[in-house]
Amino acid sequence: MPVVSHTASDDANLNPSAALCAVQAASNGFRLAVVTSTVYAGFHPDDAGLVDALRGHGIEPVACVWNDPDVDWTRFDAVLVRTTWDYFRHYDEFLAWYDHIEGLGLPIANELPLLRWNSNKRYLLELAAHGVAIIPTVSARGDALAEAVAAMTGQDVVIKPTVSGGAWHTMRGRVGEAAFAELLAALPRDLDYLVQPFMPEIVAEGEWSLMFFDGRYSHAVLKKPSAGDYRVQTDFGGSASLTEPSPAILAAARHALEAVAALGYRDQAYVRVDGVMTADGFRLMELEFIEPFLHFAAYPPAAALFAAQLARRWPSVRESAALDAG
Repeated sequence: MPVVSHTASDDANLNPSAALCAVQAASNGFRLAVVTSTVYAGFHPDDAGLVDALRGHGIEPVACVWNDPDVDWTRFDAVLVRTTWDYFRHYDEFLAWYDHIEGLGLPIANELPLLRWNSNKRYLLELAAHGVAIIPTVSARGDALAEAVAAMTGQDVVIKPTVSGGAWHTMRGRVGEAAFAELLAALPRDLDYLVQPFMPEIVAEGEWSLMFFDGRYSHAVLKKPSAGDYRVQTDFGGSASLTEPSPAILAAARHALEAVAALGYRDQAYVRVDGVMTADGFRLMELEFIEPFLHFAAYPPAAALFAAQLARRWPSVRESAALDAG
């Protein structure tokens, strides 16, 4: 989830105001609210191909910030969540926005129960109970972290909030060292956290991200941190390159999505599967159903694939919108 600042030089199409959002939403045809945030209010450049492909299907995408009170969501025919890259900082408000959209009865991709479930990384423990290989994980409240790591002296661990993104309030250190204790003490105590061993394979080999649309594998990238860092996000100098995964990695990603379906979330419009290959096989790190960076620029055909899938998803709504326009 890159955190990219927009500037005043962005044009209106890439950085619409709420007023422009309303004007565009009032136009004829099928109106799709592409949900963004103040972190990047307009269409992200990586989604440019998706925007064009949607218009090719008669769908007019309109970028609207999720917590902008001036956005009238009732003007839209459907909702697509894309770059809500600040939701973890306003979590209760974000869940309330979910409830509002649900109350309006607007079609949304992905569906709201799946988005709620995916918003808290404790889902990893549920997937592990369904046979998905994850990085060994312990969950603890902020005021109980010291107790949770007491038995891990000497281990290199990563600690992150269960609701987070972009390495927010994330730390890495060796348990028992003074520097680790200092970082641990600085973490907010009112959050819930995951404690995991640091995976050196991320530095040595990289982190995999596999993109799926409507259950179909599309493409994958291998992300690597910059020298001396462990974070693969571009904000910290990380890089990503289009790379074809091995059959074993692809099978493991599909197994994770099958486990999600077994939990009752069968409709999966889009998802990014993140993980690392270890000596024991592929270990799932995260599933991004809410606001994944989908690496369309790395593989442009994926944008057309996703747009076509969305066009098939809402045919009845499109027909209704066409009648209204007529």
